[in-house]
Amino acid sequence: MTTTNSTAYSRDLGDELRRLRQRFTGLRGRAMAIQLGWDPSKVSNIEHGKIRASAVDLAQYLTVCGKDVDFFEDFLNRYRNAFDAYLVQDPDNQRTLAMTEAAATKITAYDVISIHPLLHTPAYARALQAATSHTLQDPVETLDRQTVMRRPTHPECTFYVHELALRIRLGDTRVMQDQYERLLAESNIVRIIPAEATSSALHPKCTLYEFENAAPLVYAESDVAKVFAQDDTAVTRCRTLFDHLETVALNEHQTRRTLTQHVQALGAPVRALTRTQ
Repeated sequence: MTTTNSTAYSRDLGDELRRLRQRFTGLRGRAMAIQLGWDPSKVSNIEHGKIRASAVDLAQYLTVCGKDVDFFEDFLNRYRNAFDAYLVQDPDNQRTLAMTEAAATKITAYDVISIHPLLHTPAYARALQAATSHTLQDPVETLDRQTVMRRPTHPECTFYVHELALRIRLGDTRVMQDQYERLLAESNIVRIIPAEATSSALHPKCTLYEFENAAPLVYAESDVAKVFAQDDTAVTRCRTLFDHLETVALNEHQTRRTLTQHVQALGAPVRALTRTQ
């Protein structure tokens, strides 16, 4: 057992262990510790991804959960990279990302050619999937992640959106009107990067997650992979980008005016708005 900094994936796999304990043993954490002959804090720390369990620890834990050798080998293969500073996942894996969003106290994101998923309307999410022929991610699961925005203790959020994303029409007029108005409703946390800030469009989209009791991490994705970076260099580069975006972004009033102009360009009146935060 090794003490180390937790990562998004160590917390994900630790939570998987907790779920296995609850489902297959019915034991609470302290009772599990007694069964294993461990200190209760050890069970808690492993299940929260705070410490790296040894192969022997995992074998003992999973045996109590009734798991066989094949399951153990599969889990161990995944666990070996749980504490790496960089993690690459299949694009259809949403569990680690969803857990990261749920645990974050602050989310800062930049998107260039599309709207951030936490701000999608259902119709826009479906239109984006159809336009990209990307069928791996379920739009419903993506929208389910938005519940973190409606919690009483929701994360502090700032979403930088390049105006290029507003100009790319997905679906019909109603789809875009609804999406523009969703952004208007969230204009307290949305900052538009104006079209004339062309150099900003050259930066890839990314998201910085910050936590109360864990190191910050940077998240980036493409159609082929999800990347989690919990490395000081990656975090510094991301913060530098957001510092730059802050200097060129429109303020809340200007953002609302720009979004209203995009709605009016559709030939539609701006309807009543309701914020989720």
